[in-house]
Amino acid sequence: MNVRRLVPSRVPFPFSFSAPATWLQPVRPISLELLALVVSAYFSLLCNSMLWQHVFADRSWSEPGTWLFGASMFIGVTALQWGLIALILTRRTARWTLALLLLSTALAVHFMRTYNVFLDPDMLRNVIRTDVKEASELLSWRLLWDLAWMAVLPICILWRLPLADLPWRRAVVQRTLTVVLALGVCVAAVLLVFQDFAAVARNHREWRFLVTPINSVYSLARVGAASARGAVKPQAPIGADARLGLSWAVRDKPVLFVIVVGETARAANWGLNGYARQTTPELAQLDVLNFSNVTSCGTNTETSLPCMFSPWGRRDYDEERIRGHQSLVHVLAHSGLQVLWRDNQSGCKGVCAGLPMQQPDAAQYPALCAGEHCFDQVLLEGLEGWLAEGGTRGSTQPAAGSRVLVLHQLGSHGPAYYRRYPEEFRHFTPTCDTSELRKCSQAEIVNAYDNSLLYTDHVVAQAIRLLKQQESRYDTALIYLSDHGESLGEHNLFLHGMPRAIAPREQTQIPMVMWMSPGFSAGLGLDMGCLRSHAAAPASHDNLFHSVLGLLDVQTGVYDSKFDLAQPCRHLQVPAVARTALVPRPS
Repeated sequence: MNVRRLVPSRVPFPFSFSAPATWLQPVRPISLELLALVVSAYFSLLCNSMLWQHVFADRSWSEPGTWLFGASMFIGVTALQWGLIALILTRRTARWTLALLLLSTALAVHFMRTYNVFLDPDMLRNVIRTDVKEASELLSWRLLWDLAWMAVLPICILWRLPLADLPWRRAVVQRTLTVVLALGVCVAAVLLVFQDFAAVARNHREWRFLVTPINSVYSLARVGAASARGAVKPQAPIGADARLGLSWAVRDKPVLFVIVVGETARAANWGLNGYARQTTPELAQLDVLNFSNVTSCGTNTETSLPCMFSPWGRRDYDEERIRGHQSLVHVLAHSGLQVLWRDNQSGCKGVCAGLPMQQPDAAQYPALCAGEHCFDQVLLEGLEGWLAEGGTRGSTQPAAGSRVLVLHQLGSHGPAYYRRYPEEFRHFTPTCDTSELRKCSQAEIVNAYDNSLLYTDHVVAQAIRLLKQQESRYDTALIYLSDHGESLGEHNLFLHGMPRAIAPREQTQIPMVMWMSPGFSAGLGLDMGCLRSHAAAPASHDNLFHSVLGLLDVQTGVYDSKFDLAQPCRHLQVPAVARTALVPRPS
């Protein structure tokens, strides 16, 4: 005879918790199938508010079709989650599995609601690969409250529930029937409003990343699978055929080329682009080329950084191919140039793998690293020895002492904009001096953000001044561009990370600036007036890889002149006698 056995009511629990033995003690043990249904309904009712907001955004409650569509969507989502959860539960692991799911769901819901973001694989990868310092800025009392009522309280209740223990044959049959029933209900709910549902699924594919917790589980699986594939093989080489071109034969000095990768700077607030505030006063005093119509590859660092340093970019985007291959800095190293990556953020995301990389030592620069992060000025400190190793080597081998320096900024990384600049750059006031943006007005948030751009302007201008100081020893040049933009409350969106297909312009329009010394541009035969006349034309991250190769005259099969911004403006004539003086590849 099949007998239900009652699991003891007091199960070891990881939290300090005590209650009477009869607290929440049901008359009968609860089956895992019913428990899965209850948890699924809980997720649909309390953890999917963003989904329901989008579902009903353009619908009128006075129309009967709205009620039918809403009910079908709710039943379909609940049934789908019911079937998936029932599929993975066992009596021995049910509590731990659901506890982990409740905790991760509470975290996901908190950040989705707080910053109005979609939890797609790119966003989850960005979250996973952030560093402890960045993550600590997202901690708040609101987060603790949300975890308490959305995770801790349900987990406490879960741990008090007695679970039914069935013989394995009956359990298998019952579980199979439950999964089939759940999926059948889901399909029936969709078919009931299929025409409407098909239009939504086609026009709003991003909504699938609002179904919680399916979004976090799916995205985590995608990220884990991609990481596992990448871990089993090294990056494939690209540009191994790289050689320095003929322009190097007429140079009489080595080159010092700097790439500054900004963080979260958006074009809309960039002073050089005509913003109402002058957020770039120092760059405005320098002879820089400002590119005013530039778009990013992605809306987060994890996507944009590898993409902008790849030869394929957004136009031919393939995440696995981009991450599985070397980058622009590797091609430069293959050509014989000395490359150094300096990082004031959470790493180079694989872009500089195997190449020299430095991160600031907070103890060495206390004035710049008083808080959890160092100010970006630290990226320009301690370069004297590295620069001294290069420099003037004579006209026969200018490439031998040439250097490429990549500076990866912390920039305007949110939500703690107020921590991105020293006090003397607190120009626009009042500012939002907390990471909990909901406590601030939009004006305060924008003020703090604009101050961070003021500081970015200062750091980039300081880098140009450093290059000017090196002109007696190097031909120098600099490119600055941000990895992506930022939302500051427009359309009730904050931060960044929206799916690229639906991301607002604020998250994809970025600033970009170039500066070159007279010796550098002359060595290329570069017409600066011509280049300046093209600065307002559309450009993107796709141009970085090929423009840098063109500006450094690195010849390789992966170079595509169509994406080289300076190519139409180079008119160098290399004398025949100079061509014989060019050494093949510096060692």
